Amino acid sequence: MDIALLIPLAAPFASTEFVELLGPKAEQCGFSALWVGEHVVVPDEWESLYPASDDGLIPDAVQQGELDPFSTLGYLAAITENIRLGVCCNVAQRNPVYTAKEAANVDWLSGGRLEFGAGVGWASEEFEACGMPFERRGSRARSHLEVMRRLWREPVAEYSDEFYTLRPSLLYPKPVQKPRLPIHILGDSKAALRRVADFGDGFLPMDIEPESLADPLSILDMMLAERDRSRDEITVSVIPPVGGCDLDKVKRYRDAGADRVVIMEFVHALDQLEPVIDRLAEQIVEPARGL
Repeated sequence: MDIALLIPLAAPFASTEFVELLGPKAEQCGFSALWVGEHVVVPDEWESLYPASDDGLIPDAVQQGELDPFSTLGYLAAITENIRLGVCCNVAQRNPVYTAKEAANVDWLSGGRLEFGAGVGWASEEFEACGMPFERRGSRARSHLEVMRRLWREPVAEYSDEFYTLRPSLLYPKPVQKPRLPIHILGDSKAALRRVADFGDGFLPMDIEPESLADPLSILDMMLAERDRSRDEITVSVIPPVGGCDLDKVKRYRDAGADRVVIMEFVHALDQLEPVIDRLAEQIVEPARGL
């Protein structure tokens, strides 16, 4: 069973020393991939409800925002050799050309190790700060992803719809990975599942229990069949609720149809990082190899 790691990298603890320990340590301990999240700004006062908590509050560990994902992954690429590098990216509030460039650049410099997680966001305050409408963000995300896919794969790319117009343009370097840079669709709504079925290489729901995976996978199977695709073409990853994953739960995710578990842990200080990674490696990563 494939086990990846996501540790939100937020101020003030996500220092140079923290990142320099995280990358090589996660690689050494056998995690298949290291993922990072994205919060470009954090409002001083929240009105939006955080979807992955019972009280709707964003965790204290990211109250001051997170390191920029793509420059951080470029740094991690330079200090690791084989571990794959994943990004949970809010494509609906980002300029698609800049995002395509940053992602292709990380894939190029890492030798083809980037995994692109595409989400639509949940915090209207961040959209406002980025000058993007919160409404219709799902449709906008689809548009932006199409722009990016064309820039990644076509020698001269162009695109036009109600959300974005790209005149014939060249983007280089292209991603190293062929035939395309893998896109993992975040979320488990029907709209997210349609994006997986239409052009996704992966399905990545967050804060989901093994027993809740059957329904979205059943819907996804039907959507894929309608497009002459099958789940063999899709990597099913899950991000369990924070602090609630052990080897037994990994087995239950496997039995429910998951290919990979991305364990998310909040670490608040440099001296906590190594013990957390060692514990996860001993209790989950190593024994999960035989599953």
